[in-house]
Amino acid sequence: MSDGAISQDEIDALLSGVSVDGLNSSGHVSGGPAVNIDTDALLKFAENLKEPLVQKLNNMTGASFSGGEPIVEALDRDALLIKLPEVVVSVTSDFSSGLSGDHQYILAPEFAQKLVNLISKEDNADFDDMALSCISDVVSMHTGSEVDELGKTGKFPGLACNPAEAVNNPKAMIRIPQNKFALFSYPLTLEGQGYTFWEVIGGSAAEKIGNAYGGGAAAELEDVSSVSDMGMNQGMAMGQPQMGMGMNQMPMGMNQMQMGMPQMGMGMPMGQMAMPQGGMGMAQNMGNIPNVQTLQYPNLQGGNIGGEQGNISLIMDVFMEMTVELGRTKKQIKDILGMGEGTIIELDKLAGEPVDILVNHKPIAKGEVVVIDENFGVRVTEILSPMERVSDLR
Repeated sequence: MSDGAISQDEIDALLSGVSVDGLNSSGHVSGGPAVNIDTDALLKFAENLKEPLVQKLNNMTGASFSGGEPIVEALDRDALLIKLPEVVVSVTSDFSSGLSGDHQYILAPEFAQKLVNLISKEDNADFDDMALSCISDVVSMHTGSEVDELGKTGKFPGLACNPAEAVNNPKAMIRIPQNKFALFSYPLTLEGQGYTFWEVIGGSAAEKIGNAYGGGAAAELEDVSSVSDMGMNQGMAMGQPQMGMGMNQMPMGMNQMQMGMPQMGMGMPMGQMAMPQGGMGMAQNMGNIPNVQTLQYPNLQGGNIGGEQGNISLIMDVFMEMTVELGRTKKQIKDILGMGEGTIIELDKLAGEPVDILVNHKPIAKGEVVVIDENFGVRVTEILSPMERVSDLR
């Protein structure tokens, strides 16, 4: 009988967003449907993403990361928590269409801080909301590479992920799937220091991705196809059907047709052709042949463009905060407490230098200050490119 105290499993479940009702009588989270995670097939997917990840990290940071061989494992929550440091940066970017399920990235605090330092060009940048936004941009970059890679398979039309959202929390508080999932580990090295870029993909989505790269059900279909081809080839070589190789399969019927039916173009009119002795078996087998047609997939590029245009129209009247930043500076607490009327604060901007224009605290443009009647305004002089928007985060 319980003494009324909450068990550690219940605490972990509550922190990870799982209700206590989901616990079974033994105090553990009840399992979900079984999935087949083919790590060998998923490794092909990860290897195709290794070089794009390294290249885009170097472009964003200006550094020279090098990447090792990725590792793919099928784990559960407890096995993953053992691998992680006590505090992590977790970035959630769940699949929203084309696939469904959990999708998130995990970084050690040292790796996340290093990325923020490199992008902001500061030795010890503050790890605040702006820094988390910077990490989200890094993840969005890699997610874009994944969507492009999966699009090549033609298996996931309209594939998209939710916007990346980063948090900095103890590992027990981050959301991790309770059932089996795939963990991708991308080793990275910079100036002799090793880092790991972890990615978690839920079991169902991981199974479908593995199948797209030749694993699971796709491998079984290949095995059946190879056996059928073997039966047909042996039947053609020996001039008779092979026992035990699928008497009622299509290749057998094809062999009987070749043995008993006269060849076209040998002088016999089509209407006078006699049904060969094996013709009855051929007709029966041909009746079992399914009508196979090539599946036509939609144009991914065109579909995405239309979807984006349709979705953006839904939020055209949403208000967003726009800020013009004149400059910044850092002061010690004693200096801030000593401020009074008439105190002059020197900023990091030079006189006449363009001011920054930010939307929701993210830089999008530069401009110059103007006066309109009796109000201040800003004239836009430059629209930042996507890469400049990331490098300007501080």
